[in-house]
Amino acid sequence: MKMKSILLATAVLGAMTTMVSAQTLNWARAGDALTLDPHAQNEGPTTALIHQIMEPLIIRDMTGAPVPALATEWGPSETDPNVWWFKLREGVVFHDGAEFDSEDVVFSFERAMTPDSDYKELLASVTEVRANGKYGFEIVTDGPNPIMPSNLTNLFIIDKGWAEANGAAKVQDYEGGEDTFASRNANGTGPYVLVSREPDSKTVLTLNENYWGADEFPLDFTDIVYTPIQNQATRVAALLSGEVDFIQDVPVQDLARVNDTEGLKVITAPQNRVIFFGMNQGDADLESDNVEGANPLADIRVRQAMNMAINREAIQQVVMRGQSIPAGVVMPPFVNGWTAELDEYPATDVATANALMADAGYGDGFSIRLNCPNDRYINDEAICQAAVGMLAQIGVTVQLDALPKAQHFPLINNLETDFYMLGWGVPTYDSEYIFNFLVHSKGEKYGSWNGTRYANPELDVTIEALASETDLDKRNQMIADIWATVQEDQVYIPIHHQVLNWGMADNVGTSVAPDDTPKFKYFKMAM
Repeated sequence: MKMKSILLATAVLGAMTTMVSAQTLNWARAGDALTLDPHAQNEGPTTALIHQIMEPLIIRDMTGAPVPALATEWGPSETDPNVWWFKLREGVVFHDGAEFDSEDVVFSFERAMTPDSDYKELLASVTEVRANGKYGFEIVTDGPNPIMPSNLTNLFIIDKGWAEANGAAKVQDYEGGEDTFASRNANGTGPYVLVSREPDSKTVLTLNENYWGADEFPLDFTDIVYTPIQNQATRVAALLSGEVDFIQDVPVQDLARVNDTEGLKVITAPQNRVIFFGMNQGDADLESDNVEGANPLADIRVRQAMNMAINREAIQQVVMRGQSIPAGVVMPPFVNGWTAELDEYPATDVATANALMADAGYGDGFSIRLNCPNDRYINDEAICQAAVGMLAQIGVTVQLDALPKAQHFPLINNLETDFYMLGWGVPTYDSEYIFNFLVHSKGEKYGSWNGTRYANPELDVTIEALASETDLDKRNQMIADIWATVQEDQVYIPIHHQVLNWGMADNVGTSVAPDDTPKFKYFKMAM
């Protein structure tokens, strides 16, 4: 037996025994889901919770492979290259007993294409969605779209009748502060049913006894209790004591402690996510700086200097304790378009950075506010604190404003921040996803997370053309050309690729999903 107090061992053993008998999984992570509206926020913890309750047509399993969910078959039309067809699963019912069919799919897609939807970029090339019989569905695109199925793995299906009966036909305006029935309640086809929801406190789910996949998945846990615990020490203490059985974000300083505790384990894998800083380079003047009548971030030399001042290896070693991979591009290695050359990052060079600042006319520096989340990414606030010190070396005085993600993300979406941290995962595993959300100029159908005000009309045209380019060699060259421009223009300051550390009781059996989305129907009781 590993060294520990007998009292702790007894507590953990007792808690595990209770979990086994009750088949309850107590799940915790730093932050809560932002909403239950399935189309309002394209955000990791939000998507992770909704995945237990609702389902897309196609889902990614715990290895990241796409597999059938509410669709059983799909493919491009043999007669019309602009059409994808889907055969829907028969005999599926929503949690309230309503039958699932193509009417719900058409409703959900049309809902997800509206302006308040955070998923509209995924459907930007879609001109029509239509039913083809009760269990047939078709997507019509503006030109052939070779990767359309990859865009659908987080696009959840909502019951049309339920939504209309409860005033939830419209997507919640999350950034506008709207609260709706759909943001607090849920009716899906997924493996778990919502029992109760206390935002930022506790969400309780129970097994869907009528789940279509009852014979296909382990479904070993009958109840899921989800508790957001922002404080790192408190979250780890809850795992050590047996109060919770699974946490997605073991702090890097506690990895050995958790892994060395009898009855617990840590499993680790690279994440399909990169952490970076965005800069308002488009406005003529900034709200949060001390420069009157000018925008220092509009000068590429300033952006290059800031990029050069960030010591990624120091962040990796000191802040992340080795649990990160320094990045030179805002694209994870999982993604089509990634190359080692693109991911090269500049050596930290304060002298050259200061020379660039002087050349740009900011030899005396300037001040600016950095907006940072404190409950979303691994050591997010600590990374920002480290960056404050690094940027001070080139005369950029940073006032750090760290907020919970529920307050942080609207600042980006509403263009209310000049300098900010963001992390980005790529569920489609293709660069087009990054371009549509982060690089394309902000508008009705694209750029919803582009808080940089970067706008390049020629690049926009190329980005939009990706959706209908079927010559994959040509498409890959277009992707490479777009990345070359993004890198040359220093649109973002990449920091690192995130590494996932999931901590859990020994009897929780799972692998680490690259998208950091546990799907509990796959989890097993490891006895």
